[in-house]
Amino acid sequence: MKNILVIQTYSPFDGVKCREALDTALIFAAIDQNVSILFKDDAVFCLHPEQNPALANLKDYFKTLKMLELYDIENIYACKQSLQSRGINISNLHLDCIIVDNAQIKKILLTQDHLVNM
Repeated sequence: MKNILVIQTYSPFDGVKCREALDTALIFAAIDQNVSILFKDDAVFCLHPEQNPALANLKDYFKTLKMLELYDIENIYACKQSLQSRGINISNLHLDCIIVDNAQIKKILLTQDHLVNM
């Protein structure tokens, strides 16, 4: 079993990139890989509880976020600096996340066999 970190950096409203990153994480988990996901940069907007993808004519990615738990993806990280710089309240996220700073992210990267940056 390999450790795979999917790093999501795009806004949920930037086409289908958010959905593709989540689908990629689910695919790796389905083939029994140890998958973690990191929401960083504009991807932290995926975690904002008041987002409404339907207003932008996008599919509801919140449903896919809920699937992470079903696929045993337990290490869901959110970049503290990205959340703070975008004014997103850390205590009120749509998903239970492990909040990590840049130093912690560097340590996490060192524990991975593969990185998938999306």
